[in-house]
Order: sequence, then structure tokens, then C-alpha cells
Amino acid sequence: MKKLFVIIILLIGVSLFYNAHAQRVMGVLIGGANLTHVEGDDVFGFRKIGLNAGAAAVVPFGDKWTFSIETVYSQKGSYHKEGGRGMDYRYRHDYNHYKLILNYVEVPVLFHYIDRTGIRGGVGLSYGRLIEVKEWEDHVRIATTTLNDGPYELNDYSALFDIQIPIYKQLKFNARYSFSLFKIREREYLNVDPGDEKIRKQYNRVLSFRILWYFNEESSRQSRLRGRY
Repeated sequence: MKKLFVIIILLIGVSLFYNAHAQRVMGVLIGGANLTHVEGDDVFGFRKIGLNAGAAAVVPFGDKWTFSIETVYSQKGSYHKEGGRGMDYRYRHDYNHYKLILNYVEVPVLFHYIDRTGIRGGVGLSYGRLIEVKEWEDHVRIATTTLNDGPYELNDYSALFDIQIPIYKQLKFNARYSFSLFKIREREYLNVDPGDEKIRKQYNRVLSFRILWYFNEESSRQSRLRGRY
């Protein structure tokens, strides 16, 4: 299932770029931040802040549709400040502070629709490869949480909802919500009361806020206009 997912993404991307030979491809520089949490780790709220930065290629199809493929560095994870709100106290925990760092290199692919005001709304899928993981409980780093030893999956497959709002000329503001389609970890909690849920599947949940700098946007538009005549 996961291998088929990647193959489909690659085939779509190759096909669209091949069929867009008469179009002018636009480039995009990306910079912004993630607000993240991990569903299923008993820590609530988008409290972990991380970097989201990279680049993209955008292929227009007419005036209303685009296809884009990105390569981004994306910092995810979870955070609970000692003494703060946001932990599920229905279950007993043997820690009060929690921090998880999950850093990925991701390849999102999206289709966007552009309305008459220039606002772009899109949906897509993303493949992420975990390149760094660190975990702490009560300020003590967990030695067994590593790339080689697990327990986190190295691959993360996500769905995306995206909106881009023009700011000034090539600049656009981008808001995005993404969520894992498959579990990134399955954790057994040993410190819960008898009869309570002990095993929980975990998933990334991410809100991204980014600034996009488009290149060749006007040249691309002129190229498409010339192609009509």
C-alpha cells in the first residue's frame, strides 16, 4: 500500500511535467513555521514549534489550476511544559514534562484551484522521511528513542489542505493543515490503572504558516497567453 502510494505520486508528477512542456514552470522559495502535536501521546494542543522551509516547482494548467511539488525540511513533534496544561490526566503518568522532536525531509505534491482574486486552495499528499528523533520525559532524554532503534516509523505519509493568499507581487501567505494517514508509533503505557487503555496509536498533526516567494509568475502567465494564439 505504501509503495503503491509513492509510485502513484511519482507517475503523476512525471506525467504532468512532461505534458507541461509548453508552459513556463514557476519556482517558489518557502519559509515559515510549524505548530505541531502528536495525536495519541496524551499531550494535547499544537504546542511544539518548528521550522518549515524549502523550495517548490509549480506547473500551471490554464489560468485556474496548478500542480506543485515541494522539497521541505519540516520539524514536528510534541511538547508539554512542566506544570502546564495540555496533558490527558484521565491516565496516570510517571512524568510531568514531555518533549518530542521529529525532523523530516518531505516531498508534498498538491493541486491548487485559483479564484478570480488570486487566492489558491489546494489538496495533496506528502511523503516524509524521518532524519532526526529525540524524546525526553521529565527533562531526561530517552536513550532508546533513536533512528536505528525506533520506536518511530521512518516513513510518514500525510494528507494536506492548503490555502495561499496574495500579499504583494510575488509574495504569498500560506496556511496548511496536514495529518498522518498511517501511525508513526504504537505505544504501550505501563503506568495506567488496570482496565484503562494501555496501547495507543500515534499520528502527526501539523499547522503550517509560511511565506512563499514566487519566481517567473508573470513570465509564466505571458507564456500561456502566447500559447493560445
